[in-house]
Amino acid sequence: MTIKKHIPNGITLLNLLCGCIALTFVVKEQFEIAFYLVCLGIFLDFFDGFFARLFKVSSPLGLQLDSLADMVTSGIVPGLVMYYMMLSSFGTTNTAGFGQAHLLSLLGFVITLGSCYRLANFNIDTRQTDSFIGLPTPANALFVLSLPLVLHYSDSIIVLEILTNYWVLLLIAVASAVVLNAEIPLFSLKIKKLSWKDNTFQIGFLSFSVLLLVFFQFLGIPLVIITYVLLSLLHNRYFKA
Repeated sequence: MTIKKHIPNGITLLNLLCGCIALTFVVKEQFEIAFYLVCLGIFLDFFDGFFARLFKVSSPLGLQLDSLADMVTSGIVPGLVMYYMMLSSFGTTNTAGFGQAHLLSLLGFVITLGSCYRLANFNIDTRQTDSFIGLPTPANALFVLSLPLVLHYSDSIIVLEILTNYWVLLLIAVASAVVLNAEIPLFSLKIKKLSWKDNTFQIGFLSFSVLLLVFFQFLGIPLVIITYVLLSLLHNRYFKA
C-alpha cells in the first residue's frame, strides 16, 4: 500500500521533470523537442490521476502537486515560447540586454499568469468534475507550442506574416489567457454510453480532429483547439439540455 500511495505523485513529478527539461530546449530555441516533452508531460498528467483513482490514494497533496507540475509544463513553458516568438518578431532572438523589444516580448508571459490563475481556481472549483469551464492549461500549452512548429514547417506566406507579427502574437497571448479563465463550459469528451445519439458531438469532434491532424499536421493542433471552443459555444447555445 505504501508503494501504491507514492506512484501517482511520482508520475506527477515526472510531468514536472518533462516541463523543466522542455524549458532548457526552449531557451536553445529547439521548439520541436520542447513540444514533444510537453506532450509527454501532459500524457503523464493524465495517468497520475488515473492511477490515483485506480489505487484509491487520491489526496490533497496530490491535487496541489499536480497543479504545481502543470504550472511549469503547461504554464511557464508556453509563456517562454511566446516570449521567444515575440522577440523573434522584432528580428532578434538575442536575450542579452534589456531593450524595447525585450520589454514588449515579456508580455508573452501573460499566458503564464493566466495559466497560474486558472490552475489555482480549478483546485477550488467543484463544477469541473466531468467537463471543463474555460480551456484547460494542457490544451492551451499545446496550442502555443504548436505555433513555432507551424511557422517552421509551413511554406505559406500568409502563415509567415501572421506568426511573425508582434501584434498578432500579443493578441494570441491575451486571448489564450482570457479563454483559460472564461466562463465557457466546454462539452465533455467522455463517452459514457454506447449510443450515437448521446455522443454525436464527441464522436463527430474526435473524428474531425483526426482529419485535421492528418491533413494539416502541426497546424491541425491549433485548429482542433479552436474548433473545440467554437463547438462548445454552439453546443451551449443550441443543444445543451
